[in-house]
Amino acid sequence: MEAVIAVLALLFVLFVALGAYATVKAVGAAKRSVDRTITSARRTVEDHTLRAKSFAQLGPAGEIAQLRLKLRTSMRATQDALHAGVAEDESLKESLGLFQRLSAHGHELDGELKRLESEPDRATLAERLPSLRERTERITASADSLRWAARDRARRFADEDLDTLSAQIDVEAGALRHWTTPEPGPTPPWPEAPAADSATGQQIWSEKSDSRTAENTAEQPTRPAITPPGPRPTYPWQKKPRPESTT
Repeated sequence: MEAVIAVLALLFVLFVALGAYATVKAVGAAKRSVDRTITSARRTVEDHTLRAKSFAQLGPAGEIAQLRLKLRTSMRATQDALHAGVAEDESLKESLGLFQRLSAHGHELDGELKRLESEPDRATLAERLPSLRERTERITASADSLRWAARDRARRFADEDLDTLSAQIDVEAGALRHWTTPEPGPTPPWPEAPAADSATGQQIWSEKSDSRTAENTAEQPTRPAITPPGPRPTYPWQKKPRPESTT
């Protein structure tokens, strides 16, 4: 009895532990989902703000907003493309590692540009713009190169798979269209007429044929070749025929 109680208590503790673990995992997943949603919303708001500044502000401040918007757009597009492709092509893991190193430089540049947005010294800001523009171009060019290489690789695999599939479909279509009609068999030979072994056999066959023909002719009754016509019926409304005139 004590053993049964111990087993039940152990099962109860196990179920409680599993329930607590499942609750913690669910809460963590919900928290991560909320964090991703908040981060995505914050990025969207910041991108719209940068786009508005790039159009509304003139001079170095407007150009800095354009550089930040270009950098963020390129890095985010490359990150999405690599993460989507690595799930199907494991060779992109090395490219993803290179992008993470490049992303560190991108975050550093984005932070520097963000701090310069509120810089009151416009002259100093104008002097630093060429170097900031060059760094932005180098980082975005590298990110674009990785992104387009990954897309070209995925498209190449898709084209090869399509070519293979098309070839297989052509073979299958040819096999479906290939039908054969059964060849006619040899024509059976006509039965040969019985050969006359001797004059006696031919004479017996002829005598039997003549006797059968005579019997058939005797059994058929004789009938006239042409049946004489009977008298035509007369009706009261018919006129009597006139005698022909001799004169």
